[in-house]
Amino acid sequence: MEDKKILLDNINKIHTTELGVDRIKRNLKIDIVDVVEYCKNKVLDENCHIYKQGKNWYCEIENVKITINSYSYTIITAHIIK
Repeated sequence: MEDKKILLDNINKIHTTELGVDRIKRNLKIDIVDVVEYCKNKVLDENCHIYKQGKNWYCEIENVKITINSYSYTIITAHIIK
């Protein structure tokens, strides 16, 4: 529960790179302008399961899994969970 609070307290630091935006759009099959905002909204959802493993946070909600670096708050990737 502590990890989740740390991530939520730093929600405004979450960002990604241009390549990250392309990767997330491709992996999730979405065509959304603000991918970071989309991911933040998923993370903020009360049903989102957030856990830390190694240097990354993993946020799972519905059929989406978002990977965020725990030091830089960079969204590394996102995948559809099969």
